[in-house]
Amino acid sequence: MSEKKLLPADLDPRNPSFAYKNKYNEHVENTDQFNNYLKSTEVKKVFSGMLWGEGPAYIPHLDTLVFSDIPNNRMLKLANGSVTEYKNPSNYCNGNTIDKEENVISCSHGGRCIYKTNDNLEVEVLVDSYNGKKLNSPNDLFVKSDDTIWFTDPPYGILSDYEGYTGEQEYGGCNVFSFDPKLNTLKVIIDDLDRPNGIAISPDEKKLYVADTGENIKHLYAYDMVDGIPMNRKLVYDFKPFFSDGFRCDKDGNVWTSAGKAIKCFNPQNELIGQLIVPELVSNLEFGGLEGNILYITATTSLYSIELNQQGARFYE
Repeated sequence: MSEKKLLPADLDPRNPSFAYKNKYNEHVENTDQFNNYLKSTEVKKVFSGMLWGEGPAYIPHLDTLVFSDIPNNRMLKLANGSVTEYKNPSNYCNGNTIDKEENVISCSHGGRCIYKTNDNLEVEVLVDSYNGKKLNSPNDLFVKSDDTIWFTDPPYGILSDYEGYTGEQEYGGCNVFSFDPKLNTLKVIIDDLDRPNGIAISPDEKKLYVADTGENIKHLYAYDMVDGIPMNRKLVYDFKPFFSDGFRCDKDGNVWTSAGKAIKCFNPQNELIGQLIVPELVSNLEFGGLEGNILYITATTSLYSIELNQQGARFYE
């Protein structure tokens, strides 16, 4: 655990959930399609004891889920039905995913970098600067089929010492980047969002999804991928008073996203098809389990799960 004396999530104004204590999601009439995905309508609490859980990533060959507890500067893992520490300290890791070799690829607020961690917990810094200047605090990411790592870089991890270390923005923006580990090159993909946050790509890699969680912007956007470049930005949904934080696509290209104290699901035509209520403010989610049909949900202090009649998109198959 961190040596900092930290208040419980519901008592600390710095916690992302604090401002939403007394806010609740509106009712959504679920479509038959969405209801058919659900084996039940209630999520199961798997673990509690975090301050702000984030970044769940499932490692198939280990049948293990790793996830972050950012303010406590640690990562946890769910394996064989029990939760134990995976990394402590984690250097304030936030979002996590895996590459084709099933290494864990992580966004580190503390290191202002992208880490790669193998099964032996050997850690490598993949990228930590842009044009000689420090990254802000990488937030969320995915690995494309060509092995490039796409990640968002807002400043949340350097605004205070709650989710990282206080620091300055050096390159003057909040970009979405693509890093090529083969060529060791970093490219700016999007540079006109206020606070790019969650990011995912459709199973056919024809659509890119990015959340913007700026001061008065709580949007999820969809882009058409044209020759590997995101174009034709469209608004999927305005989540105010909540926000879309982390999300994943299922095998049919539906987007399952955090949406306040709920998960919202949008079809590939950007239509809302359903909502699943969760007891706490949701940060992120991941499809896991041996069949890919367990939806794991990080929500403030807890990890939840629900079994589905649907499977996640598997870029690592």
